[in-house]
Amino acid sequence: MVLEQTITTQKLIHIDEEQLIFHLQNSQISYVLGVETGGVLAHLYFGPRIQRYHGERHYPRIDRGFSGNLPGSLDRTYSKDDVPQEYSGNNTGDYRLPAAIIRAANGARTTDFRYKDYRVHTAKPELKGLPQTYVESDDEADTLTIIMVDETLNLQLELAYTIYRERSVVTRSAKLINLSEETVNIEKIASMQLDLPTRPLEVISLPGSYARERQISRHEVRRGVTQFESRRGGSSHHMNPFIALVEPQTTEFNGEALGILLIYSGNHQLSVERDSIGQTRVTAGINEYNFDWQLEPQQVFQTPETAMVYSTTGLNGMSQSYHSLLRDRVARGKHRNAERPILINNWEATYFDFDEDKLQEILDAAAPLGVEMFVLDDGWFGHRNDDNSSLGDWFVNKNKLPEGLTKIAQQTRAKEMKFGLWFEPENISEDSELFKAHPEWVLGVPQRGRTLSRNQYVLDFSQPDVVENLFQQMTAILDKVPVDYIKWDMNRNLTEVYSPLTKPEHQGEISHRYILGVYELMERLRTRYPQILFEGCSGGGGRFDAGLLYYMPQSWTSDNNDPIERLKIQYGTSLVYPISAVAAHVGTSPDELLGRSTSMDMRSAVAMSGVLGYELDASKLSLADRKAVKTQIQFYKQHRRLIQYGTFYRLESPFTSNTVAWLFVSPDKSEALLYRFIVQGVVQPEPHITTLAGLDPQCNYVDVDSQLVYGGDELMNVGLYTTPVQTNDFTAQINYFTAQ
Repeated sequence: MVLEQTITTQKLIHIDEEQLIFHLQNSQISYVLGVETGGVLAHLYFGPRIQRYHGERHYPRIDRGFSGNLPGSLDRTYSKDDVPQEYSGNNTGDYRLPAAIIRAANGARTTDFRYKDYRVHTAKPELKGLPQTYVESDDEADTLTIIMVDETLNLQLELAYTIYRERSVVTRSAKLINLSEETVNIEKIASMQLDLPTRPLEVISLPGSYARERQISRHEVRRGVTQFESRRGGSSHHMNPFIALVEPQTTEFNGEALGILLIYSGNHQLSVERDSIGQTRVTAGINEYNFDWQLEPQQVFQTPETAMVYSTTGLNGMSQSYHSLLRDRVARGKHRNAERPILINNWEATYFDFDEDKLQEILDAAAPLGVEMFVLDDGWFGHRNDDNSSLGDWFVNKNKLPEGLTKIAQQTRAKEMKFGLWFEPENISEDSELFKAHPEWVLGVPQRGRTLSRNQYVLDFSQPDVVENLFQQMTAILDKVPVDYIKWDMNRNLTEVYSPLTKPEHQGEISHRYILGVYELMERLRTRYPQILFEGCSGGGGRFDAGLLYYMPQSWTSDNNDPIERLKIQYGTSLVYPISAVAAHVGTSPDELLGRSTSMDMRSAVAMSGVLGYELDASKLSLADRKAVKTQIQFYKQHRRLIQYGTFYRLESPFTSNTVAWLFVSPDKSEALLYRFIVQGVVQPEPHITTLAGLDPQCNYVDVDSQLVYGGDELMNVGLYTTPVQTNDFTAQINYFTAQ
């Protein structure tokens, strides 16, 4: 046994050597697991901190009937079919969802992992080639690795548990090592499993669709299996890789909440099963759909990481733990905690129809408003005048930009603005030079037609040559053009996931190898260009996940700029993701997608609740709107750090209320910025009071606009009426408070 402990480590991970009980503990939470009869690794407790575990969760023995006992045992009162476990095998008496399904050389899918050993070490091991949480000092976190073995298959499973010293977070991942002389096939391998005791629970998820991403869904955990998954090749618009298990009485501010977040951008699967005696099993990991990974002798498979958060202060407490973790220990680089620039994007201003003169008009109009960055979107490359050509040809479209990108970058800099550029590296048009040269680099099944989406195909990023080609094309641009920002788009789902250059026995690996190739290109580019701010995008918010945040500290939240729809999108997104990651733009009115008309005040207030930008033609703004935009930008610059890096509270939900409210509070509680929105006006409206949160109850706060003074305890308990009473639709009110 390897034991690498220090006195500091022992304060986070306590081990009872005699009973083989492992207690991960900090000042906020405890996570307890132990070895049961027969070497079965049992889950014992995850929740608020306990000083010491005394064996209260030793599982009751009872004959459940039709639940088989351990192989070779006559004890009918002990079965893997009901014992809460940390990681279950398959086809050996536990009929609940397995964490792993492995096909042996003889075709059997029977897996039985038993405890062998453990390791403890300071800090946190690196997961090679994958996004992950990290530490900045060795004493920030400690890691327990439990070693399990399947002796028949000669497989070793290493379960990693990291607990942070100052965070209510435990991260988990699994590593499978083939120590045998035969190849096995992994058909499923979860990153984590958690078995919870019998109790009433509800599950919260973030389903959606294109332009309606991350809508909050909440329902009872019922008997049977519920899946939350994506089979689309990315984390998707349709189901984010996150769930929370909560008590029925849990609210934004009260009750227990257990969040489970998969740090991964590909096909995912989070499963919740309530068994016959009311226990709940949760698994999370790569989707087993079409997954079949051939693991050769002495080879290793590493799963993505999950981050589990436990909160006793409701959903806001859970969210704030995730915000801090993702912002400070997943996002990286110089932009991690930097104030994000206010940009204007030319897409909805021009679409593909632009030239140097038109771009100059936008620059001339945007600069006096205080905009800090201009982003040139789709259409600058190849011979692209619509979405039917040129993806894959990342060289300048000289018909539109005869003097190249350098000139427009210099024109932008001359206006004292930064320059950003759009790429869609993962896709390819049939009408492109790259497709003509390398049709074999496109995902597709021989003798079958490929499915078109947006009239484009998907490059086979499982192939190193494809990754290298895109790297060389992009660096040829970025080495010469002064680019400050890249918007990385991905505008379709994967279909015909088959690599023409890969052997048949490895085709089940392509989806995962694809996303690993994407991660590799992202990592190489961010390492080469640390000064560039990368923003993720996938038809809006189709790949807004923690995996992407590791490479790109912000993402385009949705193609839907309608502020009423955005209230729900941004509210749902904030359940997990920090405001510094939420790109939000002021669009046109009427809205491009819905045709709904809203005021500039409403559009700006919603957009200012994230990383502010503009998606419109500044040269066509009225004088009144130009004045309004200039005022908005001045206001946002004044409060940018508070919004992007303050503590965020959801106060009133657009999913349950006609009045929506959220709040930003500075870390020292000296400032607070309150946003209130009314969706629909009514005749004879009911008086509405909003109470605040997170303030210093002993301090007085002055409303800067009205100069009225309130106690922090008053604002959090007595609250404020919405005044003046609004009877019209789509209104916004902002109050800025400072401590006296």
